[in-house]
Amino acid sequence: QVQLVESGGGLVQPGGSLRLSCAASGSIVSIHVMGWYRQAPGKQRELVAAITSGGSTNYADSVKGRFTISRDNAKSTVFLQMNSLKPEDTAVYYCNADRTVVAGNPGRYDYWGQGTQVTVSS
Repeated sequence: QVQLVESGGGLVQPGGSLRLSCAASGSIVSIHVMGWYRQAPGKQRELVAAITSGGSTNYADSVKGRFTISRDNAKSTVFLQMNSLKPEDTAVYYCNADRTVVAGNPGRYDYWGQGTQVTVSS
């Protein structure tokens, strides 16, 4: 089937930067939307940023101007460049592949990565 593997999380000081990567593997024909979500302790999972296969993007208000999402359709990979990080950005970040077409399977599917921890602290 399809697997999403995230990388790039870690500990960073306030004001610092991190770049998250997520690679999707499997019999993927296409992925309509790839996105990043995050979940902080005691809070609900929330959308951080998303990008369509055509390059349209959507950001949470809290990260606009600081985070940039991009993707490589040929490699089924999505990136999240995070700048000017704040302590409130601390969370587990999850990669999502929405409306994925998989070879040999009808319909479209939704997949999640295992999550990567981002901690912003001095």
